[in-house]
Amino acid sequence: MSEIQFVDTTLRDGQQSLWALGMRTGAMVAIAGQMDKAGFESMEFFVSIMIKKYIREHKENPWLWLREGTKRFRQTRLRLHGGMHGSGSFEKLPKAVMKLLIERVVAHGITLTRTSECWNDFQSFKKELHDLREIGMETIVNLIYSVSPRHTDEYYAEKAKEAAAIRPYRICFKDVGGLLTPERARTLIPVILDNAGDIPVEFHAHCNNGLAPICYLEAVKLGIKALHTSIPPLANGPSQPSIFNLARNLRALGYTPVLHEKELKPVEEHFTAVAKRDRLPIGEPLAYDYSQYLHQVPGGMISNLRHQLRVVGMEDKLEATLEEAAHVRAEFGYPIMVTPLSQFVASQAAINVIVGERYREVTDQVIQYALGLWGKEAPALMDSAVKDRILSRSRAKEYQDWEPPDPSLKEVRSRFGGPSVSDEELILRVYAGQEYVKAMHAAGPPGEYLGSKHSLVRLIEELSRNKDCRQISIRKPGLSLTLEKRTTSPSISSAMDKAEKKAVTEEYP
Repeated sequence: MSEIQFVDTTLRDGQQSLWALGMRTGAMVAIAGQMDKAGFESMEFFVSIMIKKYIREHKENPWLWLREGTKRFRQTRLRLHGGMHGSGSFEKLPKAVMKLLIERVVAHGITLTRTSECWNDFQSFKKELHDLREIGMETIVNLIYSVSPRHTDEYYAEKAKEAAAIRPYRICFKDVGGLLTPERARTLIPVILDNAGDIPVEFHAHCNNGLAPICYLEAVKLGIKALHTSIPPLANGPSQPSIFNLARNLRALGYTPVLHEKELKPVEEHFTAVAKRDRLPIGEPLAYDYSQYLHQVPGGMISNLRHQLRVVGMEDKLEATLEEAAHVRAEFGYPIMVTPLSQFVASQAAINVIVGERYREVTDQVIQYALGLWGKEAPALMDSAVKDRILSRSRAKEYQDWEPPDPSLKEVRSRFGGPSVSDEELILRVYAGQEYVKAMHAAGPPGEYLGSKHSLVRLIEELSRNKDCRQISIRKPGLSLTLEKRTTSPSISSAMDKAEKKAVTEEYP
């Protein structure tokens, strides 16, 4: 019973939190086979917002990752992140298309997903769980942690009961803001475990406030047996705790991490090389910051707010915006700061600061929020004076009886190319836009990244970029290599005997 299992988040939440999904397909494919050897209980592999990101910014086909990536995982169960309502988006896409996406993901062999309802409303989530099961997808439901006067032990006891009652594959206690403290973990996790009954509970947290690694250890002591971790350099910061740090601490406490750590060292080296090559940040432990408990704006959103304020020449107003976000959240009824609710709160806070008058201008999404279109709890929990001010404008009257359009799959297909368009191509066009998909196809296949067995070739590639040296020589038993920069064009010359040629095919130490 001392064994602890791990869910790896490196390729999904790790890179989403630290690199804004900036990792190229080639970088993931090159190391996938090595990651499969680590002994993870399962691995987060894909999320629907990758579609738009990879097509529009990388000009890469996300279905290539699903095809090539899944081939390389033979021992590790892969996970989707998100359900029939999408994930990480505040766009209301056609339900028929989201269902089609799930069907195609299942067709690629992924039959497990983890997903949220942003209000922890498991009663309304019951039908979605049933629909996912009908397609062949088992579901882990997130029970999201938040800090406010209404997020009490009684609240979480009731929500854990409701989650268990719909009979998911598992419940995931999710600390999206990194707000849980060890003291709160010791009081709250037993409440959740007791009320989850026979449904297993796993734990997922972000390191925004530096406390997640300690809370993970407390969670294990309290009875949780499955933890979400990431591999450096895609651990820490706003990501999940480092698998290496956590495994080491668990062993010191007498637990047995189910993991082949030596298989992960080449993975860490690979992603570190990718970070350096593509100028991506290295995750580092963050210091404790009490202000996180006041505004609760997720770390990734803070950088986006800073950018938006910089655009209008008001970057110096960031602190004021975060302070205003705390007031807006209270007036909105303390919604959990997850997508899309966190976007609504933070965007309105920024507007209030920029305009200089609170709620003089509001977004359409905030009007919809006040009308209950983003959760039936919202209108009941909102400050009545704020709600009245939002709904008193003429734009609100236009949304009074509005329902988001929900075309059939036939109607969507007719709009995006007709019956000759494949299911996977149709999904790309709906999520990313036809012009972006066209540009992606024109760009050709993604670039290749070398795996951990090609470190000599990588070394040569990196050295050849050095502009400060005219000649670099490397010598070791069985290998002599010279890189020389000439006036006409750079060249690589080498003198090798038979044994030396053999050395090139092996991993360079």
